[in-house]
Amino acid sequence: MPASSEGLASAVAQLRTVQDQLQAQRFRWEDWSRRGPRSAPAQRVRADSRTKPPQDPVPVLEAAPSAIADQLLGFEQAFFHDPRRRRQPAGSRSTWTSAYRPYLRRLAALAAPSARRLDSALLVEVLESYGLATRSRQQCGIALAALARHHEIALPPDWRERCGGYGLHVARFRRLPTDGQILQWVELIPNPSWRLAYGLMATYGLRNHEVFYADLSALAPGGDRVIRVLPSSKTGEHQVWPFQPEWVERFELERLGLDPALLPAVATDLRRTTLQQAGRRVAEQFHRYGVPITPYDLRHAWAVRTIHIGLPDTVAARMMGHSVTIHTRTYHHWITRRDQQQAVDAALSRQSGLASSRFA
Repeated sequence: MPASSEGLASAVAQLRTVQDQLQAQRFRWEDWSRRGPRSAPAQRVRADSRTKPPQDPVPVLEAAPSAIADQLLGFEQAFFHDPRRRRQPAGSRSTWTSAYRPYLRRLAALAAPSARRLDSALLVEVLESYGLATRSRQQCGIALAALARHHEIALPPDWRERCGGYGLHVARFRRLPTDGQILQWVELIPNPSWRLAYGLMATYGLRNHEVFYADLSALAPGGDRVIRVLPSSKTGEHQVWPFQPEWVERFELERLGLDPALLPAVATDLRRTTLQQAGRRVAEQFHRYGVPITPYDLRHAWAVRTIHIGLPDTVAARMMGHSVTIHTRTYHHWITRRDQQQAVDAALSRQSGLASSRFA
């Protein structure tokens, strides 16, 4: 590529494409080899005479149809200029990279062959390209709805129903670890630093990257053990209580209150790394040590534990750093079972009281 601003922008765009493919485990050498297929990968970002060096660490999207390229660019700029997102730049970059950009790139790829315009029919086609009742379909619906609002495109009345249906899939919630298994599987981790990270996630239900973006001073002896997830995390600052509380001692987490450097040495400077990269290190270590669950399974198990204990859903959702809607949809199975059990217990209690009064 030429040693110019246009060449540099093109190189950066292709580098981001490689990074996205690696993170999504879709990278194939043959797509990039001169002896491989002539056609470029569908996800490749086009850099042409309109490309400018990105002002944000996340490059703007450009696709083959110029009209759609301009519309996606306008949407991206509006996304990052939203005052709410500007208060949490690292979280906004993470959200854009993982929850918006993949779906907008698929939209661009579907629109490119026939230079289609951005309309309701195209948005529906993109949504329908994802499987029913999958997280990808649900997240695609959220991203495309935001795009439609920005460009004032009317979506079908049943858009939410088309996107919905995602929770913890039945096959997955049957695999959630029991408390006994969580305590057993920590023994698979020989590295003491990663054992602490495992224990922190199990006790507090943290996201992968939040392990490295939390104030742990309250874990020190005499502290209240309520940790604070920092504003630089994906969903901003929130406080989390331990469930089970005795696991603070079981996993020796008090040591982190005195010396947070006992956690694994992971790059956390968001000027040089991303939240996804920090979180990916956790998943890689779980796999390396043969831990038979994903890090997010510890988070889900924490949430289910709070449901069984009876913690209000609004409180649990706030501790997890997501909305009550997301909480209810994700943990619908357990919440429904809890609410039904409470109703049954109340009905049986009333019946017992009536029977006692008859014989009094």
